[in-house]
Amino acid sequence: MKRFVYINDESYQNDYCDNQISNTKYTLWNFLPKNLWEQFRRFMNQYFLLIACLQLWSLITPVNPASTWGPLIVIFAVSATKEAWDDYNRYISDKQANEKKVWIVKNGARKHIRAQDIRVGNIVWIRENEEVPCDLVLTGTSEPQGICHVETAALDGEIDLKTRVIPTTCIGLDSEQLHKIKGVIECPIPDKDIRRFDANIRLFPPFIDNDICPLTINNTLLQSCYLRNTEWACGVAVYTGNETKLGMSRGVPEPKLTAMDAMIDKLTGAIFLFQLAVVVVLGSAGNVWKDTEARKQWYVKYDDDEPWYQILVIPLRFELLCSIMIPISIKVSLDFVKSMYAKFIDWDEEIYDQETDTPAHAANTAISEDLGQVEYILTDKTGTLTENKMIFRRCCIAGTLYGNESGDALKDIELLNAVADNSPHVIKFLTVMALCNTVIPIKSPSGTISYKAQSQDEDALVNAASNLHVVLVSKNGNNAEIHFNRRVIQYEILDILEFTSDRKRMSIVISDSQSGKIFLLSKGADEAILPLAYCGQQIKTFVDAVDKYAQLGLRTLCLGWRELSLEEYLEWSRLFKEANSALVDREWKVAEVCQKLEHTLDILGISAIEDRLQDGVPETIEILRQSGINFWMLTGDKQSTAIQIALLCNLISSEPKGQLLYINGKTEDEVARSLERVLLTMRITSSEPKELAFVVDGWALEIILTRYKEAFTELAVLSKTAICCRVTPSQKAQLVKLLKSCDYRTLAIGDGGNDVRMIQQAHIGVGISGREGLQAARAADYSIGKFRFLKRLILVHGRYSYNRTAFLSQYSFYKSLLICFIQILFSFVSGIAGTSLFNSVSLMAYNVFYTSIPVLTTVLDKDLSEKTVTQNPEILLYCQAGRLLNPSTFAGWFGRSLYHVLTCLMRASFLG
Repeated sequence: MKRFVYINDESYQNDYCDNQISNTKYTLWNFLPKNLWEQFRRFMNQYFLLIACLQLWSLITPVNPASTWGPLIVIFAVSATKEAWDDYNRYISDKQANEKKVWIVKNGARKHIRAQDIRVGNIVWIRENEEVPCDLVLTGTSEPQGICHVETAALDGEIDLKTRVIPTTCIGLDSEQLHKIKGVIECPIPDKDIRRFDANIRLFPPFIDNDICPLTINNTLLQSCYLRNTEWACGVAVYTGNETKLGMSRGVPEPKLTAMDAMIDKLTGAIFLFQLAVVVVLGSAGNVWKDTEARKQWYVKYDDDEPWYQILVIPLRFELLCSIMIPISIKVSLDFVKSMYAKFIDWDEEIYDQETDTPAHAANTAISEDLGQVEYILTDKTGTLTENKMIFRRCCIAGTLYGNESGDALKDIELLNAVADNSPHVIKFLTVMALCNTVIPIKSPSGTISYKAQSQDEDALVNAASNLHVVLVSKNGNNAEIHFNRRVIQYEILDILEFTSDRKRMSIVISDSQSGKIFLLSKGADEAILPLAYCGQQIKTFVDAVDKYAQLGLRTLCLGWRELSLEEYLEWSRLFKEANSALVDREWKVAEVCQKLEHTLDILGISAIEDRLQDGVPETIEILRQSGINFWMLTGDKQSTAIQIALLCNLISSEPKGQLLYINGKTEDEVARSLERVLLTMRITSSEPKELAFVVDGWALEIILTRYKEAFTELAVLSKTAICCRVTPSQKAQLVKLLKSCDYRTLAIGDGGNDVRMIQQAHIGVGISGREGLQAARAADYSIGKFRFLKRLILVHGRYSYNRTAFLSQYSFYKSLLICFIQILFSFVSGIAGTSLFNSVSLMAYNVFYTSIPVLTTVLDKDLSEKTVTQNPEILLYCQAGRLLNPSTFAGWFGRSLYHVLTCLMRASFLG
């Protein structure tokens, strides 16, 4: 399916929606019925509504109906008010966005209108620092190179600026032509994928001929982005209102059910069944007593000809009396205290990151007690355990290792001399470092150059090349300029072969402006680049360098290039353009075409970048492991680097205390044998004190999850620690799902967009507000500034929230059952007739008073001292106790309190 957008043509604009944004859940007219429907979908609410309706039958009700209707209305009103307030805030936010003034082109002139009046096909003008009101295809900018810079933090959480370029068919159009431009854009139907936009544009004469020009996401300005460092930009509205990519991705996440909630639901069901049994027994006994004994009493008068439903009166009376077994206020009480748990996390100064001015935040207020029951933590590596502050440390160029002596290649005299002597291999290596990236150079008024990069690796490489005198000065559109030894070298960027998680490499095709030669520059993972070396090149030195750097915990990238003939490039460029113009399977077709160019590379060398551990990571992992929590590291990095980082952060232990088991293989048979061997070792040594862990890479994991899922599930149950290398975002989510299927409580923590699926899949998602942006933090249930804060989040807030919820839940059922049993005992001395011991006023006071006591006790209990954890190791084990508190703990204070209060209530009832 696709849509056709006619540019600046009002006759075709009525087929699509306007740009009015609506994120509200209710309207003024449907709020009451819709909210009531949602509330009465819960079994407990349906139950209490039934009880309240039965109390309206005067023949059977033993108490005033207000004793149930009053609390029921209050509870529903509180929930409805909260929903109404949240929806009203959404309405105010929508109204502000809809009434914002924007410029569009109408009848060849710019006109001011409200944002909600934008229609598909309108040409919209944006000024610097203004927000983009809808999804636009960029057609013009104030920059002569046809580029602009946008900030997408509100869309994807990434704080670095991104470059957007106008389509080649629009290059050269001046401001007057942009007011009168006509054409058609062929694009897919609205979707929520912010990474892809597979479309084509064709302008009508006299602007250009009818050639089709492909469009990608780099030719768009998406809603909620901000225009930066560009005076103005204009574009054609292709998606508006709730059909924008941001609008399509909005939505309420599925509610997560905590272990405590599941237990309460089961307990409620069990109590309900017990209640029915009590009602049947007492109701039957009451009818028998009435027919045998009550009719003999002179003060009781029964009609001889009773209606057929009279037999139901006494059972229904007992049903009403026993309805208090299930506490009517427990949901509101739990919602209130859970909101306070979340506030305790937000207010906690101990988990406030002063370095980045980032407080902790609880986005989900309903699952705090699950933090105290975590059994498996699945963590990303880069940016989560490490700082994600990349520093260029060492390199291997043409078989020569630099930086071994000093630990810093930038200070290696031998490398500096090679640069000064214009060593061809070194200059090529540094040129690839400077050009093969998506970095944007920013020149300040003082003349200094800084770089904006979407990847910290690229930022480290470009800065390292600059320190070695190969300076990327500018990158405007398709032109790039490098300064080297007072020489200015200009290149034309012909094509960019973008990085994907499947290809694991990035390449660009450039043309030297002086010589006219065409080159392919590539960088990527060693397993993606080294196999592409030209026949006869010796790569053993590079393989050894990769292993050596990985043993040091450094991140490695392989760099290569080759010269292209003009004929080869033109033929390939035609295929590349066709693939980029495809509206179906464009990504797959582009990858296939890229493989036809990326071959017989001249491998230039290996770069090694250091990513240091965050402060407190080893200590945090150590104490969490002592508490009985298992750790899995899921990373896209290579195996040796991941193992080294795992050793440094106490995730695994070295020999002889620990043992690492490897699951390797490229074929199904090899993987099966390796998996069986590891599984057998786990079974044999599981009873020994030795710490076992297994390592698996993404290739073997793909085979395992497809063919040997049951065996791997058994391995997951047996193992406490695992390292999964070279895994994709989807594989991370699959592993979380696998552990959830074993009924383990999982917590996933990460900092980047590639961790979002894992975070959303886990029972508890924790995002780190890191250098990769805020995507993970926004998708998570909890966000923190550093990994070390996870210790306090779990062992302090999780434990206290679990204790408090258990306390409140059991007390609610305890006091309800106690009151109910008093009613039942009273029935045996009142003729089993379903008579209430308490009057209506007492029951109303009971519902209000006994609800407020545990809530206030829970809220006022703020002793969140971390010393409680560090000085009492038994707390660590207690955090994993997946059960409610022992009822005997309530036999003390609450037992005595209930005894005295109930005595007063009973006296008041009899006196009344």
